Amino acid sequence: MGAALPLGDPAPLDGRLPDDVRARPETDFSVYLHVPFCRVRCGYCDFNTYTSDELRGARQDQYADTLLDEVALARGILSEAGALRPAATVFFGGGTPTLLPPGDLGRMLDGVRDAFGLAPGAEITVEANPDTVTDAAAAELAEAGVTRMSIGMQSAVPHVLAVLDRTHDPRNVDTAVAAARAAGLEVSLDLIYGAPGESLDDWRRSLETVLALEPDHVSAYALIIEEGTKLARRIRRGEVAAPDEDVQADMYELADALLDAAGFDWYEVSNWSRGPAHRSRHNLAYWRGSDWWGFGPGAHSHIDGLRFWNVKHPAAYAQRLHAGQSPAAGRERPDAEARRLEDVLLRSRIRDGLPVSELLGEGRHAIAALIADGLVEGPAALRGRVVLTLRGRLLADAVVRALTP
Repeated sequence: MGAALPLGDPAPLDGRLPDDVRARPETDFSVYLHVPFCRVRCGYCDFNTYTSDELRGARQDQYADTLLDEVALARGILSEAGALRPAATVFFGGGTPTLLPPGDLGRMLDGVRDAFGLAPGAEITVEANPDTVTDAAAAELAEAGVTRMSIGMQSAVPHVLAVLDRTHDPRNVDTAVAAARAAGLEVSLDLIYGAPGESLDDWRRSLETVLALEPDHVSAYALIIEEGTKLARRIRRGEVAAPDEDVQADMYELADALLDAAGFDWYEVSNWSRGPAHRSRHNLAYWRGSDWWGFGPGAHSHIDGLRFWNVKHPAAYAQRLHAGQSPAAGRERPDAEARRLEDVLLRSRIRDGLPVSELLGEGRHAIAALIADGLVEGPAALRGRVVLTLRGRLLADAVVRALTP
């Protein structure tokens, strides 16, 4: 049911922001809408999600109305702080947002539109399990204003899906893509690599299946074993082998090679698109340190350097809002040094990178040492297409990309 919430200061029950928090005109505002429901818990997942028997005091059919109460509360809070802006991106994540009726998702989007407005050309994404996407559902989402569907494919190989406890029929990926296309939606396919028992040939098969479907965008994430998950327990008991980091590095390099050859443009450690117009602007908002409000149980927000997060369980979330209180459980404001380090970590994930001149002397020397040790491949190091492959020690999602001078 998700990792523990971070430590921080208590958040006020009215949710009011500190007096010095204000809008930053140079940054976009994004909205994340968390839908914490799943039919089955995947063995690798530690997200804040709940199956029907774990809800205890919360109802899925009332969730949209509850979340809209938080939207109304946030509008008042941001308006008072002078930080009210139209949303440049909206992202329905989970969990499985498409377990809710499309009408509920549409009402939630209408609530965001009414409360904040949507910027011209706003990107509106819905994550989807392939088994939940029908022609009718995709059409209704498009009619509501959704522009993009992110389909959780994970793998095209049945035994890989089985070890991940993914229950969708891999054949339904094709029908989900077709439904999204027919509705006029952009399509992203999401993959996970490095599962126990997954070979390089298995991974190639998944990549080739993706390329045959001709999506606009591909995400490929290295499997990370999180403590407390079913998969972590299986590995500890010796039932399956732990992921091999060197094999994962090979898989990453294969993905980059095949996607590049097919015309996909790498722009973030784990993401490729068919050109800049198809990049996930919502995810880039996180890497660039923009402002966003996360709605739903366990969701995190960031406004002008202030971070805050909601209570985790849907029942506690609903109880707070029904009592007229903010669902925020805690908050923090990192100091200048912490913000600087975070900025380096986030911006070094994306193709734009950051100027080496912005690093302190120690950081500049560390980059030079990586080049000298041969951990940076190619003479174009620090010019945007460099891969740092640390064999035997997987860093981030198998690589760290591109610090541009």
